[in-house]
Amino acid sequence: MLAGTGSDVGKSVIAAALCRIFKQDGYLPAPFKAQNMALNSYATPEGFEIGRAQAVQAEAAGIPCHTDMNPLLLKPQSDHTSQVVLNGKPIGNKSAYDFYREQLKVNSDKFPTEQRSAEANSSLFTFHSYLKAEVCAAFDRLASRYHPIVMEGAGSISEINLRDTDLVNMPMARYANADVILVGDIDRGGVFASVYGSILLQTPEDRKRIKGIIINKFRGDMRLFEEGRRMLEDICSVPVLGVVPYFKDIYIEEEDSVSLEKKQRELIEGKVNVAVVLLRHISNFTDFDTLERDPRVNLFYTNNVSDISQADIIILPGTKSTLDDLLELRRNGCAQAIVRAHRDGKTVIGICGGYQMLGQAVSDPDGIEGTIASLPGLGLLPIHTTITSEKTTRQVTFQFEGQACQGYEIHQGVSNTDQPILQTTHCIGTYIHGFLDNQPVIDYLLKDKAVAAAPVQSYAEFKQLQYDKLADHVRKHVDIPRLYHILQGND
Repeated sequence: MLAGTGSDVGKSVIAAALCRIFKQDGYLPAPFKAQNMALNSYATPEGFEIGRAQAVQAEAAGIPCHTDMNPLLLKPQSDHTSQVVLNGKPIGNKSAYDFYREQLKVNSDKFPTEQRSAEANSSLFTFHSYLKAEVCAAFDRLASRYHPIVMEGAGSISEINLRDTDLVNMPMARYANADVILVGDIDRGGVFASVYGSILLQTPEDRKRIKGIIINKFRGDMRLFEEGRRMLEDICSVPVLGVVPYFKDIYIEEEDSVSLEKKQRELIEGKVNVAVVLLRHISNFTDFDTLERDPRVNLFYTNNVSDISQADIIILPGTKSTLDDLLELRRNGCAQAIVRAHRDGKTVIGICGGYQMLGQAVSDPDGIEGTIASLPGLGLLPIHTTITSEKTTRQVTFQFEGQACQGYEIHQGVSNTDQPILQTTHCIGTYIHGFLDNQPVIDYLLKDKAVAAAPVQSYAEFKQLQYDKLADHVRKHVDIPRLYHILQGND
């Protein structure tokens, strides 16, 4: 298990690297994260939903993604509630209190023997206990098919107030009998305190599971940290397996919106300026990674009406709360700016929730998203959308400009058209995530605007190269033979 001193320390990327390294070394690895909280998700080949990070790690491992790799996904809908996706399907919206305290009747046979107790005799379980049984069962199924399992924790492992309700960190490591490698982020500062404190705050049993430390995101001359490395080993009594330098030339799809803070935020002359409208509940922003890398393009995120009016292409992205974000677009003036830009001949693209917003109206008669029953859309596409409890999750193949393309759908809501892509003058809408990963689509959008040569490498080829570069980077800076030694029970 790769555990962390905090969020965004690089656990997901290191996990992807190890998946690739183990694959290169002849093993059949698979990723696993018991519980993920993210708005970036992906559709499995079977048509179920998991966190995007585990789909990326599965791709690095060279295997199809599966719900057993991320059995529990929480998709925040507000500051207090999240949609709960269990084994790839939504089972309702829960507040944090309900998630941990709600009681429900279930068949005790679903629970592993060690989890049956007096609580099981009455068949009355907390919702949290039910989820624990489900994620443990998913791990067991995965471990029967792959080896090794590259597990990932979530956030910090030292949140001692959550110890009794934790599903994803040390309790999961205990269940899986996993060796734990602690990842710390030196770039944010305080790495000695965060690593030492994370270890010291564990129970004696859990402390013994932590077999190594990886310091991530190092900048500067590595020789200057040699003494620090020895000091860390002395105070923690745990070996430092590696110090991984910060990199900017390897591109791995990001897990969550923390990374949006690092994205480009302004117009650039001499390129095709593509403005992605920055929504409060933006989801699946990995839809724009391929376009962002195109040398002809400057892609940036904004909710500034002046920037929107000056952009060549405007994209309304996916969102977890279509109506709430649509209301905010009207309040902050972005809706009007998009309509004016379209009237001036600018290209407007809507994906998933953004597609719904571009229509005539969005309705939520059953209150699936919240208290807003209906709002008029931006009126650029001839569709009406009704939010429904049923979620569509599937991988799709579609034709664009006479060429076969691929993507996936994850959405709640039904629009009154069966067309996968709806086009009018200067406007395109689609439910298909990954729409802009297809080169025929990008070339079509840029054909009258190109200022540089189009890339010759496909996105699929590009991603495989990045996984290899990432594996090389981590091999160079992490003691992989020592890691194998630990995994073989010799440390």
